Amino acid sequence: MVLAAIVLTCWRLRNRAFPASVAPVRQLIREAVETGLPMLGICLGGQLLAHALDGRVSRRPHGPEVGAVPLRRLPAGDGDPVLDAVPKGALAAQWHWDNIDRLPAGAVSLLTGADCPHRAFRIGPRAWGVQFHPEVLSDAIADWARSHGPAVRAAGGDPDGAIASVRDAEPQLRQVWGTMAEAWGAVVLTEAEADGVRVPLPAWTARE
Repeated sequence: MVLAAIVLTCWRLRNRAFPASVAPVRQLIREAVETGLPMLGICLGGQLLAHALDGRVSRRPHGPEVGAVPLRRLPAGDGDPVLDAVPKGALAAQWHWDNIDRLPAGAVSLLTGADCPHRAFRIGPRAWGVQFHPEVLSDAIADWARSHGPAVRAAGGDPDGAIASVRDAEPQLRQVWGTMAEAWGAVVLTEAEADGVRVPLPAWTARE
């Protein structure tokens, strides 16, 4: 099997720690970064990307961050192949208990925020991690609130407010993170074509 890209998404952790079973994934991440294979780590996936390369992930001191939260651009984001078009103050859907508080050596922070130092980073030529959920809207937040709302509420969070804030922000979320997804797809397609890897496209996205 030939990989064109890797996307690391979320799963539920026990005891808020990476289990020993992720060791093969850590090795895959290292090899992908070394070879320049496009990679995108989303939320916990971004944390795993940092962790695999000797960054540090720690529990948020003020409890979970949930809902639509504004981001702040950093100068290194200018011209970035995936995140260059993210506007100042863009909102992003959040649902996380931990932060990346130290990036791996050589990583560059691209987006930050008031309560999280590294909202997005790049390491190597084609690996990105984001500490938010560009892929979700309010229906997913509502599902998470049903599953984890009591724990969030007990820790001082507001799961109902999170649902409402993401619902209100949906037009912007679709536009901003849809644009990011297209940029990420362009990186994957360009690199795959350069390596002679055929990436099947749905009919509605196929190039002329």
